[in-house]
Amino acid sequence: MTTYDIALIGFGGVNRTLAELIATRGEKLRSELGFGLRVVAITDLRLGSLMQPEGIDLSMALSLGGDSDSFAEHGGSTDTNNESVIRTSTAEIVCEATFTNPLDGEPAVSHVQWALESGKSVCTTNKGPVALRGTELTSLARQNGVHFEFEGAVMSGTPVIRLAKIMFEGLTLNGFEGILNGTSNYVLGRMEAGLDFEAAIKEAQELGYAEADPAADIEGFDVQLKVLILANELLHAGIELKDVQRQGISTVTLTDIQQAAQEGRRWKLVGSAQKNPDGSVTAGVAPVALPLDHGLAGVSAATNAVSFDTDLLGPVTVSGPGAGRMETAYALLSDIIAMHAAKKSVGAHV
Repeated sequence: MTTYDIALIGFGGVNRTLAELIATRGEKLRSELGFGLRVVAITDLRLGSLMQPEGIDLSMALSLGGDSDSFAEHGGSTDTNNESVIRTSTAEIVCEATFTNPLDGEPAVSHVQWALESGKSVCTTNKGPVALRGTELTSLARQNGVHFEFEGAVMSGTPVIRLAKIMFEGLTLNGFEGILNGTSNYVLGRMEAGLDFEAAIKEAQELGYAEADPAADIEGFDVQLKVLILANELLHAGIELKDVQRQGISTVTLTDIQQAAQEGRRWKLVGSAQKNPDGSVTAGVAPVALPLDHGLAGVSAATNAVSFDTDLLGPVTVSGPGAGRMETAYALLSDIIAMHAAKKSVGAHV
């Protein structure tokens, strides 16, 4: 049975959870999916790096977390030379789960590029490389006969990209609109319950929904990247980040919320893209007061949803969790499953 050697670049919540899944459910996954997973390399800013071609003891790796813990104590290094690890490890698949840089996508763009150049497939939950360099990196993967998968970059474990590509065959997709950020959605919901903007943000921070600096969520930067990914992947828009207009929810007041409620409407931060008659695509992010019978008006808390405008079925809405360590780790697993399915398909036609 096939066993894929994988490298985990970044050992925070997502890749750590993927390691937990492999450690605790590895045999079950092997029997259900028809392949096994073996972690042969891990890099982490705090723990350093570890490469073991025979497979890393995941119980050991998962036990590390103290301030003084380091891979150096287990045959690794305090060095985090990600390029060296990515290029020289025996991994066939690199799971990239570092932080998202919305400006240039680094260092994740380089992580992905190094892996693809080295003949390794990549799955990532990082929006930066996909949104800012997706076309280039996909082309590089194709040139090197490997895969570049990124299902978790938009709606975490909810398979919105793959579902649309596979299940909408035969349909014409004219556009989409979605609620793609749980933090802003939570804040607007709490404001509808009577909290002012600052109090709603503070509550979201206390619950772990919002970062200490919530600007990426509140000001629409996160949704802007996700809209760019969906527009280019599903509408073949060929646009750049500057082409996606952005407005966050900081301009929405409690009075706006209350007035909308009286009119049978509900404020949501909506990311959307639409094909124009000339073939171009208009995309943007903005707060919108939706009528209560709108398909997205009832999406609450951290749930995400996308409503696709199709020619034969009309609107088709997909909803599910848009965040969470387990959900996002599953997205990486789903990417590996897709790679395995593609490999089997090629083998069946040889």
